[in-house]
Amino acid sequence: QVDLVQSGGGLAQPGGSLRVSCVASTVPNGHFEMGWYRQAPGKQRDLVATITSNSGVTKYADSVKGRFMLSRDPSHRSIDLQMNNLQPDDTAVYYCAMQTWSNTYWGQGTQVTVSS
Repeated sequence: QVDLVQSGGGLAQPGGSLRVSCVASTVPNGHFEMGWYRQAPGKQRDLVATITSNSGVTKYADSVKGRFMLSRDPSHRSIDLQMNNLQPDDTAVYYCAMQTWSNTYWGQGTQVTVSS
């Protein structure tokens, strides 16, 4: 069992910045991915950015490339998502996720609202 605890987020104006963070209670053995997904009202949950545990390869949704940056600490237990040049379409609940070979774990969700 892995618990993911999120922090950060909140309200920003268009063009502003926010950061969301996620800490895992433990790091599983073997390969895993950690990342962020988001879900806007009435829409499905979509990938924002992920990073692989072994090689550190990152993947971003086209809509956030060049604006969002995913980073992790050396222990691989925590990740941050720095969100710059935020736009109203970025408004959503952001979820941290960890995918192992057998399970997917989710954080509690953090609201990000972009509005003037």
